[in-house]
Amino acid sequence: MSTSLIISLISGAVGGNVAGALMKGSSLGTLGNSIAGIAGGGLGGGILGALGMGGAAAGAGPILGSLLTGGVGGGALMAIIGLIRKAMSK
Repeated sequence: MSTSLIISLISGAVGGNVAGALMKGSSLGTLGNSIAGIAGGGLGGGILGALGMGGAAAGAGPILGSLLTGGVGGGALMAIIGLIRKAMSK
């Protein structure tokens, strides 16, 4: 497993929990936010890296790029899942 993937997964978990804290009504709980964040971090890092939009392409460096793409991907996926879950419970 590459270092950038590990960083993306960890920052995805952090991003998922930050998004859960900001969106209290859509939070999945700490474990749920972390799992959604890890998945989103991995997907976000992989997709943006494949598109050449990772941190190295933006001039941020590979580690910072992995932090950013993982965190944003994790937060975004957690927010999407949380909003879908909230809408389905109505």
